[in-house]
Amino acid sequence: MSTTESRFCLSLLTLILLFWLACSAAASREPAHTEVESDIATAPVELDGRVLFRVRGVSSLPAEERARLIHDKVAALAANRAIPIDSLQVVEGHGATRIQAGDTPIMSVIDADARLEEVGRTALSQVHLLRIREAITAYRSARSVKSRAIAVAGSLAATLLLAIAVVAILRAWRVADRSLVRRSETRTGAIEIRSLKLIHADRIWTAARGLLAAARTAALIVSVLVYLGFVLAQFPETRALSKSLVGLVMTPLRTTASATVRSIPDVVFLAVLFFVFRMLLGLTRLFFEAIEEGAVTFAGFQPDWAQPTYRAVRLALIAFALVMAFPYIPGSNSAAFQGVSIFLGVLLSLGSSSAIANIVAGYMLIYRRAFKVGDRIKIGQSLGDVIETRLQVTHLRSPKNEELIIPNSQILSADVVNYSSMARSRGLILHTEVGIGYDVSWRQVEAMLLAAADRTPGLLAQPRPFVLEKRLAEFAVIYELNAYCANAGAMGRLYAALHRNILDLFNEHGVQIMTPAYENDPKTPKVVPPTDRSAARAAVQAPRSAKR
Repeated sequence: MSTTESRFCLSLLTLILLFWLACSAAASREPAHTEVESDIATAPVELDGRVLFRVRGVSSLPAEERARLIHDKVAALAANRAIPIDSLQVVEGHGATRIQAGDTPIMSVIDADARLEEVGRTALSQVHLLRIREAITAYRSARSVKSRAIAVAGSLAATLLLAIAVVAILRAWRVADRSLVRRSETRTGAIEIRSLKLIHADRIWTAARGLLAAARTAALIVSVLVYLGFVLAQFPETRALSKSLVGLVMTPLRTTASATVRSIPDVVFLAVLFFVFRMLLGLTRLFFEAIEEGAVTFAGFQPDWAQPTYRAVRLALIAFALVMAFPYIPGSNSAAFQGVSIFLGVLLSLGSSSAIANIVAGYMLIYRRAFKVGDRIKIGQSLGDVIETRLQVTHLRSPKNEELIIPNSQILSADVVNYSSMARSRGLILHTEVGIGYDVSWRQVEAMLLAAADRTPGLLAQPRPFVLEKRLAEFAVIYELNAYCANAGAMGRLYAALHRNILDLFNEHGVQIMTPAYENDPKTPKVVPPTDRSAARAAVQAPRSAKR
């Protein structure tokens, strides 16, 4: 077994194993069980930022409104130190249990509240009463002179610690920054791999200083947030704001950590899917490389189609993999993710219509085999040699050494003349016309034209050149000389050499070329004198008026 066959068999076995693992993971993947929230809305009753309990609402009194009313009564009761805590009591009534301070009602507990908590109505009322007593006691204690003094002292100590922390952070940053500057001045150069310069040293040190500055800023922000959270928590009036501030930082972290843990099975599935399709793409590449090298053949499938077909198959496999992976991408079910996907899809569809048309035209040109690299072609008015074919554009090099870039959709809708395709097997026919007067025998004209073709190097001896009498014009007979060549890229040079030989032969034989046409025959033939036929250049004499 050859090395290529061994690699192919090993890759195939690995692909089968990975595919089995992916199928097993997909089959065993249980749908995520999300906690179904109760249809009954509840709202928290808070005092000084502490949640006492939650209450439900009804259509005429929503849960938020009921919680606010209970909070106002508890807060008013706590603020009135004349009302003793012992006056709080539970009073049973018909269909409801009331919690009141003396004769002042605070709240009522009904059977629906008890069913929601899955306890008895009396037991729930006793628990609520205990929580209200604790909250009132804490409320009054936090507003005592001693508690205020302790809160102020703690805030001053925290302010002092914050100042020390800020000074320490800034000093540490300056020391580290100066150390980086010294190292950057002594260690210059660039990171190089195989003589390829990747990253300059100054950019590395700039990035390091940027990271150091970012760490300094993060440390300062964390210090300030910790300080504010501590100080605000010392005073009952701002304790709720302290929790909001801490939640502002901790909520994104908790959400991120929770989402990361929940996404671990999906990430494992995506990793397995990635390796499966990577192996599949590798096998596909080996298969089409074998077609390109001729090891695998199909009737009607050309080897030069292998790479374009591989690119199309690879694109289809990647699209199929993305379709399979999309439901497992973390956050793919969110409305924001779907909205961004739709927005990007609209942008892609609006901005890539011409690009997709060019790609489709590029594949059609490849499978039509209209031309290939190295061919001399003409597209509309553009003439040149094909130097590169891409999915969207084709690059030509004109005879004037200009690069012409033509979109493939334009090529597909234009007339394409390929001068090289027939030149390799049967030869390309170069043709030129001359007008000769009626007083010259057509046999002599044909002989001179064929002799001119024989004198021209680069034209084929076989098949033999031939002459056609195109038409009998008013003042001359129009002859067309046709000669074969095998190199379409030398068309311009061969035409020039052929025209020079035609001029020389007709001058040698004293035959006038009737271009331009004349109303009357001139007295002397319009031919080059024998003495001037071999002159390298014409002598140019300046006009008399230009001399001083």
